[in-house]
Amino acid sequence: MSDQEPGVPPEPTPGAMGETPVTDNQDERTMGMLCHLLGFGFIVAGIGNIIGPLIIWLIKKGQYPFVDDQGKESLNFQISITIYWIVAAILSFALIGIPLLIAVFVFDVVEIIMASVKANQGIPYRYPLSIRFVK
Repeated sequence: MSDQEPGVPPEPTPGAMGETPVTDNQDERTMGMLCHLLGFGFIVAGIGNIIGPLIIWLIKKGQYPFVDDQGKESLNFQISITIYWIVAAILSFALIGIPLLIAVFVFDVVEIIMASVKANQGIPYRYPLSIRFVK
């Protein structure tokens, strides 16, 4: 039997690691997840990592607050990662950049996967080492 008073909504159940989903709309969560997953565009098309999230964010930001938040987060991270790629590529002429290129690649892939999983759960994700260009 529950000790909860009638007419009072239950406390939200936290997700993984004590995080509470901010939306239960599946379409909103899917679009938020796509903002992150399209960051893999760098591997395919150079600056596609910025173009993909930008398109989803511009189309859906007015319709879904979660997509507005996660689209900006993804864009900021992808712009930051592009800068890190350029710096590591320049440093590769001094040979120190080669391990940095590998580290940036692994970091990018791991973070995109983690952000995509969280967004699919409706939990906002904040990337580490992300410069806030879009506010």
